[in-house]
Amino acid sequence: MRKLEVISESWPIAGSFTIARGSKTQAEVVVVTLTENGFTGRGEAVPYSRYNETVPQCLASLEVARAAIESDQSMAALAMLDLPKAAKNALDCALWDLAAKTSGTPVWQLAHLQKPQPAVTAYTLSLDTPEAMAKAAANSSHYPLLKLKLGRDGDVDRLNAIREVVPKARLIVDANEGWSPATLPTMLDACQKNRVELVEQPLPSSKDDALLNMPRRTIICADESAHDIAGLKKLVGKYDAINIKLDKTGGLTNALALATAARELNFKIMVGCMLATSLAMAPAFLLAQFADYVDLDGPLLLSKDRANSIEYSKGIMSPPCPELWG
Repeated sequence: MRKLEVISESWPIAGSFTIARGSKTQAEVVVVTLTENGFTGRGEAVPYSRYNETVPQCLASLEVARAAIESDQSMAALAMLDLPKAAKNALDCALWDLAAKTSGTPVWQLAHLQKPQPAVTAYTLSLDTPEAMAKAAANSSHYPLLKLKLGRDGDVDRLNAIREVVPKARLIVDANEGWSPATLPTMLDACQKNRVELVEQPLPSSKDDALLNMPRRTIICADESAHDIAGLKKLVGKYDAINIKLDKTGGLTNALALATAARELNFKIMVGCMLATSLAMAPAFLLAQFADYVDLDGPLLLSKDRANSIEYSKGIMSPPCPELWG
């Protein structure tokens, strides 16, 4: 019989992490562990208040579903459970890991994917003053791809200051819904002048109709506006790319399906993450193999990571070891 363990964990962030919505000093995660026939599978997820999900809510929902989870139901059947997306993610990834451990076959083979290879991941700079962000960029110049958290007054100054100190670095930007339709042309012009490759979620999801068929030279990527296949067609004409996060889709299974559907609609693919440990990055890394942009630097922003962590070297992310996941 399958046994379920559900716990919450708090992982300290190195300093603090600030985006347009606020700051945090801890990464709060939910971990699902499934044990069956002597084998163990794990999954980690991050409930996000932007989507009205909390750690207590996810823990409670998994406890309510305990009988179904501990039964002999298939992964497909368990995917139909009424759970918050983050809870579904932790459960789905634990089921994949358990299947891999039980069969002795890695998840990438079970899912008929490419064998994972090292990938370049973005390294994120927390939102701060132009001077502080320029200093952080200079200290992070060994990373080939920098992601800048913006979305407040003074963003043009931030962009200019950062580009001055890292003239050769590749830059992408995440405004976290912090710009407005009125300021958007100015900000996109500043991005173009500073050779920003991609801008993530520049407008609130409720106001992104302003992006419809708008001329641009910078890739516009949906994050808060992109969740699942059902809403994908509404993004056509507004966005050039979507950011796929397992906590939004409800797990690896749905993320892979979303990536396939997005490709069919000619969207570029970005695979992203919340602030979490290597256990949360490992399943997402399978999508990195065919993503145009990879942003799986969560563990690099923590004070410490869990055992058997993913190896990062100057922005190059190695495949996870089987002891960690998959």
